[in-house]
Order: sequence, then C-alpha cells, then structure tokens
Amino acid sequence: MTKKKNEIAIHSSAAEYLTYVASIGDNADSMEMRYEDENIWLTQRMMAQLYDVSLPTINEHIKKIYGDGELVEEATVRKFRIVQTEGTRQVNREIIHYNLQMIIAVGFKVNNDRAVRFRKWSGQIVKDYTIQGWSMDKERLKKGHMFTDEYFERQLENIREIRLSERTK
Repeated sequence: MTKKKNEIAIHSSAAEYLTYVASIGDNADSMEMRYEDENIWLTQRMMAQLYDVSLPTINEHIKKIYGDGELVEEATVRKFRIVQTEGTRQVNREIIHYNLQMIIAVGFKVNNDRAVRFRKWSGQIVKDYTIQGWSMDKERLKKGHMFTDEYFERQLENIREIRLSERTK
C-alpha cells in the first residue's frame, strides 16, 4: 500500500516531525533547526517556513501567546549567535530563537493544512500518553544520536524506580 503525499505519518520524534512537516510543502527542502540543551529551537523565520505562513503571522501568534499568559517569554526565548550573509559580507548576530513549547503553541494557533497535520500528530502523542501513561519513540532511542548521557541516565533512573515499585507491591 502506498501513501499519498499529503497523508499524515505519525512520528513521536519532534525533530523528525518538524523536518517532515517542512519538507511536505510544494518544495522538498528540509529545514534547519537548532538542537541544544535537549530542546529544539527555531527562529520566527524558521517557524514561518515550518507552518508555511508569513513572518508577521508568526509574530502575531507569539505576541498573543505571551499576552494570554499561555507561555512566559523568559522560559521560551534564547539568543544564539549565528553567522549570516548580509549582502556580500558574513556577519555575526545574536538571533532570537524559540523553544519547542513555543513551536508547539504556535502550531495550535496557525490555521492551514500543515498546522492541521501538526495537531493530528501532537494529538496522537497526547492520546498515547493519556491512555498508556507514557509515549516512546523506539527508533530514536535506538539511534541515540540526539541524546546526552544525562538524558539516558534519567531514563534509566525512571525505569529503575518503576521496577522497584513493582517489587514492593
């Protein structure tokens, strides 16, 4: 059975999903994203590309999210120094990036096909977590390319805690 181009594929890896969403538009370009401190960071321009909307639309949604108190700016914003080409010269600039919480919140504000696919994907993750009590991306864990030793230690500690609780019952 072959999948149609616009059919939703459920992934539980946020980075893989963001790449997927960005690549299913009219052009097959994947998008750049920053992964740092076990979080994904995008600029407003990257979010506009991800959700296939204008930069002012992203800006408007971010202002509303902060204005409604849905998220706090200090917890969701970080400046990263990047090198960019301006005219014919390379310039170092500190550019504001937004973390995964903001990327997700914006995805719930945008109203187009890409955002609908995003909401379907995230809804599946929430459903799994609500019903099972957990959600796991086995393939990403097998590859381990995005994780720090600290991440795996936390996961092992969680597993040990669960196993210990089973013995005491």
